[in-house]
Amino acid sequence: MLVLFKKLLFTITLNSALFLLLFIGIQNSSNTSKVNLIIEETVKLPISFILGMSFITGSISGCLLTKKF
Repeated sequence: MLVLFKKLLFTITLNSALFLLLFIGIQNSSNTSKVNLIIEETVKLPISFILGMSFITGSISGCLLTKKF
């Protein structure tokens, strides 16, 4: 149980730091694009934000999966 808590705390801390660095890095980004979802499109977002959020989402989901199902 303690190992699971440490892993969860590490994942949240690491990805929160990456999220803050992402916001600092995209302040001067001028390239924007819309994400085409199944239902509709999103507002124009910087491409670096879209790529960074997909990396952070993958990192969170990868850290939370265990080897034993």
